[in-house]
Amino acid sequence: MRRLSLAAVVLGLAALHAAPATASLTQEAIFQDDNQLKANPTGTMQTLRDLGVNRVRVNVAWNAIAPAPLSTRRPSHFNAIDPAAYSASGWAAYDAIVRAAAADHVGVDFTVYGPAPLWATGSGAPRSATGYFRADWEPSAKEFGYFVQAVGTRYNGSYKPGRSSTVLPRVDFWSIWNEPNYGYDIGPQGIGPNQSIPNSPHIYRNLLDAAWASLNATGHSTRSDRILFGEVTPHGVNSWGVFSNMKPLIFLRSLYCVDPGYSELRGSAAAAQGCPTTAAGSRSFRRQNPALFSASGFADHPYEEASAPNTATHLCGNQLCVGAPSDPDFADLPEVPRLARTLDRLNSIYGSRTHFPIWSTEYGFRTRPPDPHLGVSQATAAYYMNWAEYLTYRQPRLYSYSQYQLRDFPPPAYFDTGLLNSNGTPKPGFDAYRMPLFLPVTSARAGHKIEIWGGVRPAGYARLDTGKAQTAQIQFQTGGHGAWQTIDIVAIANPKGYIDVRLALPTSGSVRLAWAYPAGDPLLGGGAVYSRTVTVTVT
Repeated sequence: MRRLSLAAVVLGLAALHAAPATASLTQEAIFQDDNQLKANPTGTMQTLRDLGVNRVRVNVAWNAIAPAPLSTRRPSHFNAIDPAAYSASGWAAYDAIVRAAAADHVGVDFTVYGPAPLWATGSGAPRSATGYFRADWEPSAKEFGYFVQAVGTRYNGSYKPGRSSTVLPRVDFWSIWNEPNYGYDIGPQGIGPNQSIPNSPHIYRNLLDAAWASLNATGHSTRSDRILFGEVTPHGVNSWGVFSNMKPLIFLRSLYCVDPGYSELRGSAAAAQGCPTTAAGSRSFRRQNPALFSASGFADHPYEEASAPNTATHLCGNQLCVGAPSDPDFADLPEVPRLARTLDRLNSIYGSRTHFPIWSTEYGFRTRPPDPHLGVSQATAAYYMNWAEYLTYRQPRLYSYSQYQLRDFPPPAYFDTGLLNSNGTPKPGFDAYRMPLFLPVTSARAGHKIEIWGGVRPAGYARLDTGKAQTAQIQFQTGGHGAWQTIDIVAIANPKGYIDVRLALPTSGSVRLAWAYPAGDPLLGGGAVYSRTVTVTVT
């Protein structure tokens, strides 16, 4: 009897594989690297398109555009709602980014945030507070609202800057402020005895209300745009003081004016946190704070820092420790279901049936090297990235998977989550991001199927550019050495490029995904590309 090739054997098995899962048909890939985008908007956008990024998150820094940001005196006769009242150079980088994104069909998420110009901050900051800590001290909600109105006007799709003959592209995805539960971004976090009374939620509530009104006034309502709030850090400490981190669920309870038992705050406790002090006041809370109930979603930064994406974290003193028990007030990736339940409960207290989608808008794994203090190996980071994306794909409340940084900062920077080293050489995470691959189980008996989940992130752009359907090859290498053989060709039906199949492998070996950029497509890279490799044991 003629011996069939390995490819023939497995292709025959592949014909029987289960239908692809239908989860996450619209899960977006969000990417942020402000430095690279500002330095080279066109080139960086091309790289991100080659990687298959759906949307770039860009922090629109108030004090980078506002006049006299280091002065404590507001400029006279300054019409802060008029984009033309700000310098053209302040807008230039953002204009270039939105034009490059529009040309490449990449979405834009504008996160409008601080630091504030000093003339829009409060009094009483500690003398030791400098830089961001000083510029984010009690930012004025009124002045922030004016700034958001200027941004919303400039990017409403009909604005022509200066002497330009063309309008700027419209931005239709927004988020308000960045990490408001961190003293680097809003201060003081706490007030009162030992700064134990939450204060940043009150400040943020006012900023959010002002921004919401300004976006709506400039044609950016949730009928046409997505507007997110939150953007919280996932961890925090028990004593947040003036400039440290408040745990995100503590922050949320204060933001919605409830106590740890989810009862509405009353009396002096309510007054100290800027909340209604009476039942009658609480009945107006939903109407007075519409974003908390009508926004398009909640944004989370669900970092684990340097642990596996399914691993609980908790505090050891004021240090982050890995492992059970999980902290009930954290919002890292394993705790997203708890975060979702908390948001639902907070809405229901005020009679709202809103179930917010949760958007992961900043995420990544620090690598060592080059990080001298914290991180995992670059290969482990690539594995964790794919694992985290699989977990995200499986959570129906999560609407995005995010990557923070394309390229690491030069030394002595330490938050090294990029896909490229600071010298531009790729980490293993570069290929892992472009073509994720994750096998929940990597050992099986002969004849038993295993799940092969992954994707070709750029496939959506290839389909857009060429009008042709795209396929991914599942390749196998016997025993981890020798030639790679294509054992299945999978149609990429998911609009975001994901595939999810089950195959039975006849022997132990290695699995990878393969795909080729369309030949002659001027808008995408060229050649064959591959996922990382996963070893499988068959007994």
